[in-house]
Amino acid sequence: MKKLSTIFIILLSFNLSFSQELLANVQVNTQQVSGSNMQVYKTLEKNLRDFINNTSWTGKKLQNFEKIKCNFAIVINEKTGSNNFKASIVVQAVRPVFNTTYETPLLNVNDTNFSFDYTENENLVFNERQFSGKNLIDVISFYVYTILGYDADSFKVRGGQQWFEKAQKISNNAQNQKFAGWSLMEGTKTRAALIDNMLKPDQNTLRTVYYTHHRAGLDNLGKQDQSSGKKIIADALMQLKAYENNFQMNYPVNVFIDTKKQEIFDIFNNGNNTNVNMADLKALFSTLSPKDIDSKWNKWK
Repeated sequence: MKKLSTIFIILLSFNLSFSQELLANVQVNTQQVSGSNMQVYKTLEKNLRDFINNTSWTGKKLQNFEKIKCNFAIVINEKTGSNNFKASIVVQAVRPVFNTTYETPLLNVNDTNFSFDYTENENLVFNERQFSGKNLIDVISFYVYTILGYDADSFKVRGGQQWFEKAQKISNNAQNQKFAGWSLMEGTKTRAALIDNMLKPDQNTLRTVYYTHHRAGLDNLGKQDQSSGKKIIADALMQLKAYENNFQMNYPVNVFIDTKKQEIFDIFNNGNNTNVNMADLKALFSTLSPKDIDSKWNKWK
């Protein structure tokens, strides 16, 4: 990630309307498996890329520069049958920061409980009126709508509600299928744990912080005077104090910290922080992300 000290130069302006379709890159990593037919993984990679980029998820047609840039990285851990696979998937998305060339991370999730069936060249189709029951389609569609929700939340307070609700519908429909990773009973970091908690009223503080961080904070850091933008971001982040006693069990808070911690560190590791109570901010993030105390928070001045 580029240092924030280099991204605040005004180079171009972005339209304020938020995008609602995807420009996705897909990689399928097969280093942990072997076999005679490795072409199936290349076909899977292309089929998924076409599926994500060509499906009309919102009913809107957008130009490429309006679409959400995202990445789906799948690591095949094991081939358990002729058409059965165990894998993990990393899902990432970014959006531009206005008046800069910087792209801020919206979401970074590592889902290690991803198994699916796939027959080479099979037709991948999403139909929101009819549940597919195919875990490959369901997991990808779930994360597509999760990305859309996070993106919309960054432009409007809880603006992603309708997309999160679609992701929850997919999650609910998948509960009784044979595939793991969906049930709340499986642990605190399942897909259901992410989307169900994201939609609870007690996450409204987190979602407001998310909006303020992006729209009122980062989108104003392209200005020559960054002090007001930094103050807005710091004040918003301090609202996360509401979660400090239970954040270990709160998957959406964990996702926010994992996604944004490098960016947050960079913001306050450069330039003038005179309007920010750095002691309080340091104490909070030392609590929320203790593994980064030495590498990040203790380096703040």
